Amino acid sequence: MTAIAVTIAGSDSSGGAGIQADLKTFSALGVYGASVITALTAQNTQGVTAIHDVPAHFIAAQMDAVFSDLEVNAVKIGMLSVPVAIAAVAAGLERWKQTLVVLDPVMVATSGARLLAPAAVEVLKRELIPRALVITPNLPEAAALLGVPIARTEDEMRQQAGQLLALGAQAVLIKGGHGSGPEAVDLLVTAAATARLSAERIATENTHGTGCTLSSAIAAGLAKGRRLAEAVADAKQYVTEAIGAADELEIGQGRGPTHHFHGWW
Repeated sequence: MTAIAVTIAGSDSSGGAGIQADLKTFSALGVYGASVITALTAQNTQGVTAIHDVPAHFIAAQMDAVFSDLEVNAVKIGMLSVPVAIAAVAAGLERWKQTLVVLDPVMVATSGARLLAPAAVEVLKRELIPRALVITPNLPEAAALLGVPIARTEDEMRQQAGQLLALGAQAVLIKGGHGSGPEAVDLLVTAAATARLSAERIATENTHGTGCTLSSAIAAGLAKGRRLAEAVADAKQYVTEAIGAADELEIGQGRGPTHHFHGWW
């Protein structure tokens, strides 16, 4: 059977993040990718200049078209900028009984542009986090979801992950890429255990789309039947290698993308 993953996210016109990064990741990892587009962005490596939200009824129509025909194994959710989009996706997940859901709570782009309206944060917490197998916030996103300062230590990361678990997700992968020090440390936290995943911090400015890439790599692993811990560990290795190879690409004048096909080119 062909492993199939669906990304429900926004489009990045420069190709480094969002739907485009997700589909590249799925392909690089041997998974067939389908998509539900929630927003269009006018975007490049230097920033986001405009956002056009897809109407909620059309998000629902895309979900119904994909899930009624394809035997979907896992779902990745990214940019959902407004409450009605979040509600449409939550209803679609319920309608199509999707449980292997990776939720990347995309709030701010690498360039600093805000991608999630403040009014949508509470809806995200109420409607989507309880439907997720795992959520993948970075340090600023975890802090914003909880209304607390950004974690500075692994103990604080672990505490914040516990608070996010209380919102209903089965697992939290809190990502330390925005931290400091020689290691980039992520913590996968469940009610039963905590796993520490570390990698050498790579000195590069080309990190556009890393969060999208990591979450879609987790979804790809789940689609292929990996257990969550295995899928997360494999995804961490993949995105680390993609970041390490990012400087081989010459894309744009700002923060370039990771190298999704580093193993092929």
